Amino acid sequence: MATHYETLRPADTYREAFAVEPPEPPDRPAAPGERHLRPRQTGGFIVHATRAAAMGAEEPGSAPEADSAARPARVLVPAQWGLVPHWVKSASDAKLRAPKLAHAKAELASTGTAFRDAWLNGQRCIVPMAAFFEDDWRSGKAVPTRIARVDGKPLGVAGLWARWQGADGEVIVSYCLLTVNANHHALLHRYGPPGSEKSMPAILNEGAYDAWLTARVDKAKEFLRQYAAQKLTANPVEHKADKVPKGWLG
Repeated sequence: MATHYETLRPADTYREAFAVEPPEPPDRPAAPGERHLRPRQTGGFIVHATRAAAMGAEEPGSAPEADSAARPARVLVPAQWGLVPHWVKSASDAKLRAPKLAHAKAELASTGTAFRDAWLNGQRCIVPMAAFFEDDWRSGKAVPTRIARVDGKPLGVAGLWARWQGADGEVIVSYCLLTVNANHHALLHRYGPPGSEKSMPAILNEGAYDAWLTARVDKAKEFLRQYAAQKLTANPVEHKADKVPKGWLG
């Protein structure tokens, strides 16, 4: 289950792949600026412009003119990775819950206490990323592995969003990734601790982005499927320490 993913670079990739304006520069506190994102950090998700307005989020921009006539405008909304349900009592409680609510299993999204309201209210989104990371345990130790599309194009992962407001007016907009079982996936079954259930982010087909965002609630789970193994590539993450020959002291 991915607890780390890589955001998109360069900025133009957001326009080309998702027809949204890219995030503001990283020096803006509310902008998604981290390259390697983990739960509780500020990332971003994509919704239709009408949804962004309804949640009270600033609209960073709309779809380019060439696309606006063909499909509804989408916007990228800065938000915390790790869902904060609307019923959470305090911001401190929200911070504690966020890492545990970074993912929602597809089969439990409509019934799980933390995710049910977001699902039933159609609070669906797309999480753009360059890659996600899983641990390969086949050697007996965890080897971080970067998983991306073979063609190098971005991944659009299905997600849910929520808006929390505290008694003092503080607002937290947040999101989670939706995952599907990968026990029998030709590639992803290799990853995760031995004996654990294998899972993978629910990667959407590019032509289904708007349909996913606007589908009726009773049809939404039809979009949550395994992504073809032959379209993905997995590469162990190389650290500087890995390149130092054994016994070499410098």
